[in-house]
Amino acid sequence: MTPTPPLPACCTPLLDHWPFPEAVAGARLLSTGFDPARLDPEDFARWGIPQPRGVSKRQAEYLAGRLCAHQALRCVTGRPGVPATAEDRSPVWPAGVVGSITHGAGWAAAVVASNTACRGIGLDVERLLAATRAERLAGEILVPDELAQLNGLDEASRAERITLAFSFKESLFKALYPMVRQRFYFEAAQVTELAEGHARLRLLADLTPEWRTGVELRGQYAEVDGRLLTLVSIPA
Repeated sequence: MTPTPPLPACCTPLLDHWPFPEAVAGARLLSTGFDPARLDPEDFARWGIPQPRGVSKRQAEYLAGRLCAHQALRCVTGRPGVPATAEDRSPVWPAGVVGSITHGAGWAAAVVASNTACRGIGLDVERLLAATRAERLAGEILVPDELAQLNGLDEASRAERITLAFSFKESLFKALYPMVRQRFYFEAAQVTELAEGHARLRLLADLTPEWRTGVELRGQYAEVDGRLLTLVSIPA
């Protein structure tokens, strides 16, 4: 058996954890912090991860995300691997699993689950939007019903809700795109409920005969190291 390479100097030790309030059968989530200033390009070859083009930040986040995916695959399947990248830049997961990768603000994570437990899974991390930026983006992120839900909330609560709506719509896209194979945007869904780490989302567009307007999905959210993390999982 090939020995595991040393952890890249730009990454903190991988954490195998589940920050959400409800477990997802057969799923594992691994995360790491990363520092682009400590990136060693040789780590791509050591781990068998293709080196992307771009600045060190782009390369470090890609390395950290694929490293988490590599180890999450090992946990779920017993076989490590690195998801390929499709022409549309989405990860291509091995047969028998679904997964999702996210990174931002010096932190990366991947979640992998058996496709006997999940048909799709999406993960996203976001820094809490500053209040002024959240208000500026609200009209782009939220549909009218979501904007109405902001009424009566204080500034901090409004910013958190807008950030969560953005993140959940990103997670929803990651969970559904491998099945619907078409791009959709913020206006195609709304977050109808948010409470105690749980969420409910509703489609507002017809994506396929199965995934039509009115279909509802469940999500979960958590705070991890000052970041908001969202998950949408679709049971098999």
